[in-house]
This record gives sequence, C-alpha cells and structure tokens, in this order.
Amino acid sequence: MNLIGHIAVLLEQLSQSNIQFISLFEGKQISMTLYNTKVISSPAQNKSLNLSVRSLLCVSGLLLSQHALAAPERSPFSLTVARTSTGTANVGAESANPNQLQRDTWKTSFSANMPLNRQWSIGANLGYDNLDYDWDINQNSLLRSNTQPWSTIHQYSAGLSLSYRLDNHWMFLIAPKLQYAYADTASSSNAQSYGVVASGMYRFDSGNMLGFGVAYLNDISEVRTLPYLAVRWQISDKWVLANPFQAGFSGPAGLELSYQYNRDWDFGVGSSMRTERFLIADDDKTIEVEEWVGFARAGWQATTNVSLNAYAGYYFGGEMQLSYPDVTEDMENQAAFGLVFKLNF
Repeated sequence: MNLIGHIAVLLEQLSQSNIQFISLFEGKQISMTLYNTKVISSPAQNKSLNLSVRSLLCVSGLLLSQHALAAPERSPFSLTVARTSTGTANVGAESANPNQLQRDTWKTSFSANMPLNRQWSIGANLGYDNLDYDWDINQNSLLRSNTQPWSTIHQYSAGLSLSYRLDNHWMFLIAPKLQYAYADTASSSNAQSYGVVASGMYRFDSGNMLGFGVAYLNDISEVRTLPYLAVRWQISDKWVLANPFQAGFSGPAGLELSYQYNRDWDFGVGSSMRTERFLIADDDKTIEVEEWVGFARAGWQATTNVSLNAYAGYYFGGEMQLSYPDVTEDMENQAAFGLVFKLNF
C-alpha cells in the first residue's frame, strides 16, 4: 500500500470515531465528533466519495479546533473611565487655622494587549487624568507662601509592555512608561517623567502566581525605586488575593482580597500607597502628595464586556511636600468615594 493509501485508511478510521484535541500548553480541551456521511452514488464511486467527504470533515475539524485554540479569551482593547472625590482635609493640620483642600479626579485610559505567539505578548496604553484641587485658604502657610495658587493638574501618560512566558511556570514583564504632569501654573515642557517597571512571576501547578517587581522612576526632579509584591493567589473557589493596581508613577501595585459572590458580583478590600508628583513652576519646582489608602470595593459585571466598580476609601498618613524650599505639611485623614467604568472590545 502506498502513502496515499495509508493516509486514506487513517482518515477512514478517524472519521468513524469521536476525536478529542487537547492543548497541553493552554490547558484547554476541545471535543469534536465526526459523523459518517451517506452519499448517493454508484457502489464504485460511493467508497471513494464517502472517504473524500470524511477526509474533508476531518481536515475541517482540525482547522476549526486550531482556530478555537488560537481565539483570544478576552477582548484585546479596553477603555476605562474613573471618577474619585475626597472629603475636605486640613493641610498643615498642626496649625490653629489650617488651609483646607478637597480633591476631585477624572481618569481616562485606553489599553491594548495582544499575544504575538505562545510565549510573547505586547501591550500599550494611553491615559489622561484631570485633578481638581479646591483650596480654602485660611492662612499664608510656609508652603502656600512659596507657591503660586494652583487648582488643576493635567497628567498625560503612555506606556508599552512586553511579557515573556519562559515555560509553564515562569513569566517575565518589562514596561517602559512616560508621563507629563503639571499644574495650571506651569507648562508641560519641563514636566516629563519616565521610567520602567519589571517583574517576574512564578506560576504553581495549582495556577496560583507569586513574584516580585520593581519600578525605577525618574519623576521630574526625583529618582525613586519602588519594589512591590506581584501576586494572584486563588485561596479558594471564592477568595482571591491579587494586585488591584498597576505599579508606576502613582505608587506600587497594592494588595486586595476579593470575594466572588456570584457570576455578576464580587467584593473586595485592599490597601496601597498612592503618590502624585507634578510640576507647579517652570523652574522644576514640584509638589508631591504621598498617602496611604484603604478601600472597600463592590464590582458588577454588567455584561461580558462591561463592568462597573464602586469604591469607598479612606486616605491616611498623607503629606504634601514642596521640592524647594524643602517644606512638608501633614494632610488630615479623609474619606473618598469612586466609580470605575470599564469597557472591553
């Protein structure tokens, strides 16, 4: 029997049985059943034609299974819009009549993430944040006397990410970032910040992931390094410990413990350090706001591609620092509320 005859016999045997195609790398299983097909023809032609149809079905099934395995599990593009408002906080709380500050923030970002092959994937993101500082000036403090009053901060950001899966356990990420952050009292020309975030994560056989990351940031007039714990740990069917944020100019990735109530709703509590650094004058004079936040979150998966998260938070341990002259004032603890809308497409 020649090679064509062997292939014909193999296809004949395959077409009479159920076939399972399993992707070990992805951990997915796709089942496909090939059915015998009756063709009305002469006895001599029937065997040849029937075999051809079965062969076509088998090849088509293989192609469909490959397409299913290659199809992305989630949409590659996402649009996120977030609104955050804080309560009124005293700035310079040690004084008898401190200045007061209330903040509102709009954050908008667009991101894309696409696999290049089974090992490499690439991502990109663009963002714009608008921060509104509503001051109630009660005294000319040392910080206020050395700065022009500002009310609005603009933040433009862009970034790339490249991830590499070494094997079934190790995954590495490198993500260069660029940001321009400046108040309405300064121009964008000297407001550039840049840096890179790198991390390595180990995936256990259970699917849990644990690793370490570091962000190296040249943030306008200051260089800083932020180490952080990278984690996604499925404690049980309902409970997950993971990073709620991306590490970068706004701080480390933080930690959140979440509970999957049902298919549509999940709840979480978490904490992280948050940082905002922006230019307030063109001579490299900056303001840095550094504080901790604890939060509770309720998440609603409205549709497959649309989600809404509501946050109730509490900022504490906050400081506002002027770069020069070197002046630091404490910020009073304050409550905060936020909404985050996300669309995948």
